[in-house]
Amino acid sequence: MYVKATFNTTYVSFTDENGNVVCWSAAGTCGFKGARRSTPFAATTIIEEGLKKARAANLSSLDVYVKGPGPGRDAAMRVLKNAGLDINLIADVTPIPHNGCRPKKPRRV
Repeated sequence: MYVKATFNTTYVSFTDENGNVVCWSAAGTCGFKGARRSTPFAATTIIEEGLKKARAANLSSLDVYVKGPGPGRDAAMRVLKNAGLDINLIADVTPIPHNGCRPKKPRRV
């Protein structure tokens, strides 16, 4: 299970062992529009909808990879805790810059 939590929306996708997407869910497909897409409530609804689709595809155990700084991170963990699934791994795969952006040129006066 891959959760991408941005500041504007939350995406979830379920893959098999080879990385092929089995099912997915997003804020737009769950009926959220505009600013409501970035709320924790929308994230919980998205994860629950995705888990329903995954259970229909015979999901038994999960490896969870969470990416991004959005409000859907904590909501996703709360839903997974209450879902009663066998979770093997929870990993944060948010990209972190090693050296950051190039600094601005010095100002000439």
